Amino acid sequence: MDRAPRQSRRKADPRTTSENLVERIRETLLFFGGEAHRRDVIANVARDIGVDVQNIPEDLENAMIVSFEETWRDETRRATYGFHLRFGEGSHRWGLKLATAH
Repeated sequence: MDRAPRQSRRKADPRTTSENLVERIRETLLFFGGEAHRRDVIANVARDIGVDVQNIPEDLENAMIVSFEETWRDETRRATYGFHLRFGEGSHRWGLKLATAH
């Protein structure tokens, strides 16, 4: 029985959607115990999606920062994801509220 070789499906670029980045940021914060410096979160997410952490593209870094900040500023999304800035706006210490980290 001849089978045509399977064509590989093209994977969606994980850097393209803000929602995907928000999910990855949340997973990384959970991995780090609920809180971490944003540079560590960015490096971990970049590593997870196969980006060289020594050369993280500026547009990817900016997309992650914007994704976190937009989610944090939106009351409904903040409650959904549990994003928290313990030291207030402008802080580079990203976190999750404990109730949502479990």
